[in-house]
This record gives sequence, structure tokens and C-alpha cells, in this order.
Amino acid sequence: MSAPFTPAATPEPDFSGLWIPLVTPFDGPAVDHAALAALARRLAAQGVRGFVVCGSTGEAAALTEDEQLAALKTVRDAVPQLPCIMGLGGENLPHVLGRLEQLNTLDLQGLLVPAPSYIRPSQDGLLRWFTRIADASRHPLVIYDIPYRTGVTLQLDTLRALAAHPRIRAIKDCSGDGAKLRALLQGGELQVLAGEDLQIFGTVAEGGVGAISASAHIQTVRFAEVIAWLRAGRLEAARERWRPLPALIEALFAHPNPACIKALLACHGELQNTLREPMTAAPPALLARLQALDAAAA
Repeated sequence: MSAPFTPAATPEPDFSGLWIPLVTPFDGPAVDHAALAALARRLAAQGVRGFVVCGSTGEAAALTEDEQLAALKTVRDAVPQLPCIMGLGGENLPHVLGRLEQLNTLDLQGLLVPAPSYIRPSQDGLLRWFTRIADASRHPLVIYDIPYRTGVTLQLDTLRALAAHPRIRAIKDCSGDGAKLRALLQGGELQVLAGEDLQIFGTVAEGGVGAISASAHIQTVRFAEVIAWLRAGRLEAARERWRPLPALIEALFAHPNPACIKALLACHGELQNTLREPMTAAPPALLARLQALDAAAA
């Protein structure tokens, strides 16, 4: 069992702004590191705050642990000026803590940590899960609240108890629970990042600090401006920039993520339209619709 990590005094971490959970490009069966580096450099120049590496959009479940670490190195080498959050998922706590020991040696802004999937523990079990990981981590944690993937709901009282931990600082909200979201925004115990792309405008307008947005691989500048302008109080300008995005977002999730994002990026010449099984490519008819919506938002 790992001893709790005792950090030196550091400034409060800030997770505000637009974060991109990067797709993982493939060249045949292998990770395409050249395409990944080029994608990160392009996005870095378009107003993003930083990157999430090896989240669900990055097909992390289909990557080996060595591939995940290599992808992180590629992104950090390509854009050393921007921070990275690393995805850390799993169901076996000792294994997760073992991976964490290696991640503790790396320079990261934080870790994006979901509840264990399939197991469906009690609220007490969830409290212990996140606390054990936070105790062993030298990095701040962003809780990934996504019940439709994990099969378990983090209740408001559990999140408030976790927020008392000095290294649990933010939440990526994909809960679909508007009342819980508003309570977190009003309470201010955690920085709230929109995780459902259609909820970006409302979440940030009500006090969220930003978003972790898969859709923002496309029309990146527009997404970044919406968040920045909302946080600056420029509501009308942000609303105008937001107007074409919901239709694009809906289309980007019309086939399991990240198929549609990869299809459009392939059309832009940024990577190959390749996913790892059991993920499959977006149908041609959907791709034509995506291209039209992308052009309309340009």
C-alpha cells in the first residue's frame, strides 16, 4: 500500500479554460506520433489552455500502458508550453496505484480520474476509491463524473466530501444532473468543467471555469472564444459565436466518439481515419453532414 503523498506548499491549481481531450492517431496498428505532435501544435496555437491525454476520446482503453506513456511524451515534447492532464482509469485499485507511482514522476497539471466502471460501488466505496488515489498522488485530481460510462452516480454529498481533500480540485461534469451541477457551481468547492459539449455554454455562463471538449478539435478558435467571452462577461458576443456549434456537436456524437472527430480531422489531412476495434468509422452519409456543418461554422 502506498503511503499518502505529502506535497510541498504549491499555488492552488487552476483548470480554467478550454482543454482538448486528444484523439490518438493511428498509422495502421501503431500510434502515429508524428500526427499526434502536429495536431497538438495546431491546437496549441488556437487558444486552448491545455490537453487531456489518454481520456476516453483518446481510446485509452485500447492502448497499452506503454503506448499511453509514449503518447503523453509526444504531446509534452510537441507543446512544452502547455500543461497536460493524464487520464487514469481502471477497476483494480492496486493496479491503478501502481500506475500512479510512475505518473508521480512526471510533470503534469493533473489527473483525470473516473469511478471504477462496471463495479458500481456504494457512495462510501467511491469516497474511499478517490481518497486512496488522491492520498497517493503528487498531482491534483479532476474527478470525471460520467455515470453512463461507469454505471455509478457520484452523489452531491460524496463530491462535497471529496472536495475537502487538498488534491481533489476540479470536476469534469458529464452527470446530466442539472441540480447537482448548479449546487456545485454555487458552492464553489470544486472548479467545474463542462464535459458534455452541448452544456458548455450553460455551464460556463453559470460559473463553470471551462470545458474538456472533444468537439473542440473542430472549430477550436470558436470554442475557445465562447468560453473566454463568457468568463469575461461578454454574453451577447459569446452567444453569437456559440450559435452554429450545437448542431455540429450533435453530429459529432451521432456515431460513437471519437469516430466523427477522426473522420473530420482526416478530411482536413491531419490524421488517418483509423480507430481500434471495436470502434468503427463514421458512415459516409454522416461524414457529408459533418463537413457541411463544419463549413457553416467556419
